[in-house]
Amino acid sequence: MSLRSYLDAVAQSTSLDALWSAHLEQMAGYGFDRLIYGFTKYRTPTSFGDPDDFVMLTNVPRAYMEPFVQEGLFREAPMVRWALENEGACSWTVLREKALRAELSVKAQEVLAFNRSFGITAGYTISFRTTSQRAKGAIGLIAAPGTSQEEVDRIWAAHGTDIQLMNEIAHLKILSLPHHSPARNLTRRQREALQWVGDGKTTQDIALLMGLTPATVEKHLRLAREVLAVQTTAQAVLKAAFANQFFMVEGPRD
Repeated sequence: MSLRSYLDAVAQSTSLDALWSAHLEQMAGYGFDRLIYGFTKYRTPTSFGDPDDFVMLTNVPRAYMEPFVQEGLFREAPMVRWALENEGACSWTVLREKALRAELSVKAQEVLAFNRSFGITAGYTISFRTTSQRAKGAIGLIAAPGTSQEEVDRIWAAHGTDIQLMNEIAHLKILSLPHHSPARNLTRRQREALQWVGDGKTTQDIALLMGLTPATVEKHLRLAREVLAVQTTAQAVLKAAFANQFFMVEGPRD
């Protein structure tokens, strides 16, 4: 689709699924048939945070993603490391240059061998600018199998400015949409109870507002803390807000 049509599709998207579908189609038009997008707000100097809290979007097969994320291979991936330390766009040519200078660790070389087994050999990485020390987002644009890095670099020379702009806009849109991970999905009642806490209501207030007993409200809040893997209700409110799970436009009540 044209750049204008693409931007319109992104602007009108009301869900991650709709946005991601449009973005996959647009990037495939430039020869990047597989994408891996990741974002976290829980990074520390010594940790990436819990993978269950990542916003992760991809069309790469599960057989690749499960070892890459759940088994922690991403922690040693050279382009992930680059994205953490830089902003902007980077050709995967740097991998070949690092290899020639013997700058890749054994674990990094193992990740590259794993990538090759899935035909992931050429592409570009975009690391998005952030104003938070704990937040980081990046996307890997993976070229179609059989495409050389030299061909990718020629594509980038011709269209890289537009490609980077589209990815940056898609990233900003993703940050505005509700996102869930299977391990962090709140029920409607859990979200509603947390929303009222965020508005400063007491348990007694929430019980009246939701038509429940105080004990049931406490149960919803306890389960929300467990789902979000936090110790306090205040932490649960913050984490749910980070995920844009408050005040969502939804269908009829179950």
